[in-house]
Amino acid sequence: MEDKNQNSEYLPINSWSSEDRPREKLMHLGKTALTNAELLAILLGSGTRSLSAVDLAKKILAKANNSLDELSRKSIAELCKEKGIGDAKAITIVAALELSTRRQASKVEEKPVIKSSFDAFKVLTPYLENINHEEFFILLTNRASRVVKAINIGKGGLSAVVVDVRIIFSHAIENQASGIILAHNHPSGNLTPSDADIKLTKKVAEGCKIFDMMLLDHIIIAGNKYFSFADSGYM
Repeated sequence: MEDKNQNSEYLPINSWSSEDRPREKLMHLGKTALTNAELLAILLGSGTRSLSAVDLAKKILAKANNSLDELSRKSIAELCKEKGIGDAKAITIVAALELSTRRQASKVEEKPVIKSSFDAFKVLTPYLENINHEEFFILLTNRASRVVKAINIGKGGLSAVVVDVRIIFSHAIENQASGIILAHNHPSGNLTPSDADIKLTKKVAEGCKIFDMMLLDHIIIAGNKYFSFADSGYM
């Protein structure tokens, strides 16, 4: 069947069925349902007398070898060489791609690499240093050992917190983590791991083998000090 967007007879987007229009498609199906051309068409807003915004977007992408990275390197002047692209549309494209570049850069800046127990301690301290009851966190990392997310998975009393191992792995799988660091605080100031702490660590380590993940450490924080299972040979 011939694609209606490739027909020799031009059909403007407002004549398309509502589920095929980029704006409506994004609203009802979400941003991931759209192709790069459809997302770019939303930025363009309109096409030309002979091309829909989607077809114009396809032409622009084709001239960048369908690479968003290559498109992001084009100047306003280069974009304006395409019929139907004036300064306003070119500026919109450049601005949107620059925002995407800055977003990626900020993600790298905000997600530190964990190379040691002290690195993990620095990330976790703000969550656990000034509370008078026990809380349990997991720090998830990717294959490059960069932090993906810190997640609170349990709150308890003065001396204990109940942790469900299934919840740990549920979060790890959801965030596509490669590494897990367990962490909790001891409000008493005593850094010595309890029998329950040791048992939980071993249980999670066994589970990591099943899911092809690594348990990197278990950090106990008490004030401005910490205990590392990995550094102390408990793992």
